[in-house]
Amino acid sequence: MSMFLNIALIITSVGLIAGVILQSKGAGLGGLTGADTGGVFTARRGIERILFWVTIVLAVIFFGLVIAIILVG
Repeated sequence: MSMFLNIALIITSVGLIAGVILQSKGAGLGGLTGADTGGVFTARRGIERILFWVTIVLAVIFFGLVIAIILVG
């Protein structure tokens, strides 16, 4: 059981990292340095919206797996 949870945590972590990196691609280089790009309150449409919700779901799964590993181990 512990091995399954660890493998699931690794897969979820990689997916979560990829989702966050893909979301920040649209921000441009100014967003990486802290410059205000003015795009904070823009509406999410299409693939941006799907990627946003997938990232939230992966984060919830990640925290659930971490708690499960703590309880099992």
